[in-house]
Amino acid sequence: MAKPEIEFKDYDTEYEWNDVEGDTFGIKEKILSHDPDTGDYTRMLKFPPGIETQETLVHDFWEEVLLVEGSLYDMAKKETFLPGYYACRPPGMLHGPYKIPNGCVTFEIRYHKK
Repeated sequence: MAKPEIEFKDYDTEYEWNDVEGDTFGIKEKILSHDPDTGDYTRMLKFPPGIETQETLVHDFWEEVLLVEGSLYDMAKKETFLPGYYACRPPGMLHGPYKIPNGCVTFEIRYHKK
């Protein structure tokens, strides 16, 4: 089964914020679409103010991220990212750790490329 066909919906009112499984920072997500066979999904992610991660992250899947609201500070790069910034991370790409002093919202697509 692939991701479902979805016509335009207002993600703000049509989807609920839920806790991210395994998270300890209070991060919330809205899963917009999901393929249960591959695990691929698209989501909105909301980071509350004051988060400071300690880990450098790496995944075994592709990740595309668009910063929609707020800002985040990449401690490794010593750079602040603002709304409109975009990242495309292939499997194995290192990223983070981050400080999110004022909170932020991202649009994220995660997928396994064949």
